[in-house]
Amino acid sequence: MQAATINYTVGSLVWVEDPEEAWLDGNVLEVNGQELKVQCTSGKTVTANASKVYPKDSEAPPSGVDDMTKLAYLHEPGVLDNMRRRYDVNEIYTYTGNILIAVNPFKRLPQLYSGDVMKQYKGVPLGDLSPHPFAIADGAYRLMVNEGISQSILVSGESGAGKTESTKCLMQYLAFMGGTAGAEGRTVEQQVLEVWKFRLYFPCSACSFPLPAPTLKKRYMANLFCVSF
Repeated sequence: MQAATINYTVGSLVWVEDPEEAWLDGNVLEVNGQELKVQCTSGKTVTANASKVYPKDSEAPPSGVDDMTKLAYLHEPGVLDNMRRRYDVNEIYTYTGNILIAVNPFKRLPQLYSGDVMKQYKGVPLGDLSPHPFAIADGAYRLMVNEGISQSILVSGESGAGKTESTKCLMQYLAFMGGTAGAEGRTVEQQVLEVWKFRLYFPCSACSFPLPAPTLKKRYMANLFCVSF
């Protein structure tokens, strides 16, 4: 990743790389050609090449923005800082356009997934409410019903990122929208959630998402789930 060419001046707010913290924010103390001396808010003073420095948005809200297309600078440190700000206030979901980014909270947040919350997202356009898997599922469900076109939702991430829980949320909402009539004493939701793992371990035949070479498929599929309906 290389920063865009920007003319930095003394006092400019910037991000610089750090081997321990990934990125540190600070302000420019000196400019010597392409070399910048930066005083970081952590207390460090570092010298970095301008091509390795990124501008910082001085007007970023303390709790971040719910859609990162609203950021003044859509670069790695800006994205990570926004997600950290939201994570600090238990906002684990963030949009980037119509893509939902989830950060594993490593704790239970049952208030985010109740039946009342599902009802709130029913029929609401994407972006009108806080970012949520229910919003993604509702949007796909509406497209399927209104346009009669099969839908697929890709859930990707590293091991432990929360793919399983995110996928369960999607399936829970789709089952909720499909009704509650049951068979053999089980609701539609229960039946769907019982079989979702089986479906997700196979390449998706409903979407055109390309899979890698056979030797890589096993590893790749461990980091990619596809909900098709």
